[in-house]
Amino acid sequence: MSASPPSPFLRHPAARTAGAVALAGAAALSWALYEKTLYTLRRYDLPVLPEGADPIRILQLSDLHLIPSQQRKIDWVRDLAALEPDLVVNTGDNLSHLQAVPTALQAMEPLFARPGVFVMGSNDYFAPTLRNPARYLTSRYADAPSERVLLPVDELIGGMTAGGWTDLNNARTSLTVRGLRLDLVGVDDPHIQRDDYAAVAGPASPDAGLTIGVLHAPYQQVLDAMASDGAELLIAGHTHGGQLCLPGYGTIVTNCDLDRKRARGVSRWWPGAGSTPSHEAPPSAAWMHVSAGLGTSRYAPVRFACRPEATLMTLVPRA
Repeated sequence: MSASPPSPFLRHPAARTAGAVALAGAAALSWALYEKTLYTLRRYDLPVLPEGADPIRILQLSDLHLIPSQQRKIDWVRDLAALEPDLVVNTGDNLSHLQAVPTALQAMEPLFARPGVFVMGSNDYFAPTLRNPARYLTSRYADAPSERVLLPVDELIGGMTAGGWTDLNNARTSLTVRGLRLDLVGVDDPHIQRDDYAAVAGPASPDAGLTIGVLHAPYQQVLDAMASDGAELLIAGHTHGGQLCLPGYGTIVTNCDLDRKRARGVSRWWPGAGSTPSHEAPPSAAWMHVSAGLGTSRYAPVRFACRPEATLMTLVPRA
């Protein structure tokens, strides 16, 4: 018996093109749903310590956006304790659910055995909402809904401090790590105007081996102020590395006023860097790491060309 001829519609070039586009779109979506679970550990060596200092390993966690059912992510974060970092820096956005505080504390519990500091992000204060993703392509990327559901942030902060970590929201602290004094200065989330760097501003102490600035959202005004005061290492999150990136192009949006080239990974920052070509960085420029983070909003559970990550930074003496 002979096969039926193909439909005239399917023989039409436009129909074949539309079908191919639809197939490619479905494949990209399937991959994006899968990629959000490909948790990755990034490693960098940063030359920021005084001559002769022992290396110091900092583990950065950021943007977990946890919901109680994400056991695989919880287990992956717990396993990071095997790295035995000298210091843990959590740069916020731990929650994505009203009941996620116990989940977040469970994930971080093995790491409470290590010294740690933290700042909050907007998604530690407010539950996520369904938003038009096109807004992130406009100047209204930071607009908040008129009504927002509050998350139990005090419970989260209480659990992290009970675990032994230091709250750096608009605060300063000093820690001795491997015999070296580290001064750390942090702010609450600039993305929702909770930062108050003026309350903690001040020049880096000559008695400190290193001054580190910590913030959730890397807005230029705060980065400039920290770098002006002599912070030699800046640590931030928030951007998700763009979350949806284009191969060969990279990050599309940063969800703040940071440029696309610095949306994830290691770069240099100095006062005015946002309007100066990166190749003109002065020798005194701070090192900066922006984490692409480990999660997504529960309403946009996809990543493309931007794997979820934690970062182990090994600080070594300056050359």
